[in-house]
Amino acid sequence: MDVDPHWFRTQQLDPRLWLITEPRVHPIFCANMHLVLGRDADLLIDSGMGVAPLRPVVDGLRPDPARPLICLSTHTHVDHIGSAHEFETRLVHPVEADELAAPTPYSLRTDGISEAFRTLFLDAGYPPLWPLLIDALPSAGYDVDAYQLRPAPATGMVQEGDVIDLGDWQGEVLHLPGHSPGQVGLFHAETGTLFGADAIYDGPLLHDGEADSIAEYAATLRRLRDLPIRRVHGGHDPSFDKARMDEIIEGYLRAWGV
Repeated sequence: MDVDPHWFRTQQLDPRLWLITEPRVHPIFCANMHLVLGRDADLLIDSGMGVAPLRPVVDGLRPDPARPLICLSTHTHVDHIGSAHEFETRLVHPVEADELAAPTPYSLRTDGISEAFRTLFLDAGYPPLWPLLIDALPSAGYDVDAYQLRPAPATGMVQEGDVIDLGDWQGEVLHLPGHSPGQVGLFHAETGTLFGADAIYDGPLLHDGEADSIAEYAATLRRLRDLPIRRVHGGHDPSFDKARMDEIIEGYLRAWGV
């Protein structure tokens, strides 16, 4: 396999916001990470797959690496918690806390992924899985079979209505179940910016197909539709505006018949 020592790609979206991605990870598992810079603290929203060390990249983007750094896990699917253990301050919704503390074992090899999940991904519109979840190695001699999710017990919990305060930037926690029971987003009211994680992004949205899950997800999407959102940074794919958000929401509500 190719070796790509520049495992992470970084893009500055505005003076205080960075996007971090892992482009050598399969599209289903290539999650967006967002770094918000604040006066008194910085905030990392999600932490990727954990294939390569993330902390040095994050600190390299921060004007003051000594400033406190908060890691918010929006939910505990593998592509959002891989490097959570690298950060001292770790926040998550209580429903997902046990999984963050003792993650379900995961492999970079896809032969153990069930046919049900493969079908779910294909039906949603994703490309077929590769033999590995990565198409390159982060370093020469990297052992794909040594990959593991490491425990990262939460140091704090976040729930609906909580505020994450960076001193000159405040984000309100929104509980947005449907994709995952403890899925949270973060809303910055001053700019109308939503960090929607996997509740909404400009790609195939995933849920378990159960009626209760669909009803819960539909309620989440209707709630987002009614908020004064102007910009969405999702857990996957490029950012988008209010018009595109409404289009995505209406499309799924029609498709689900709810």
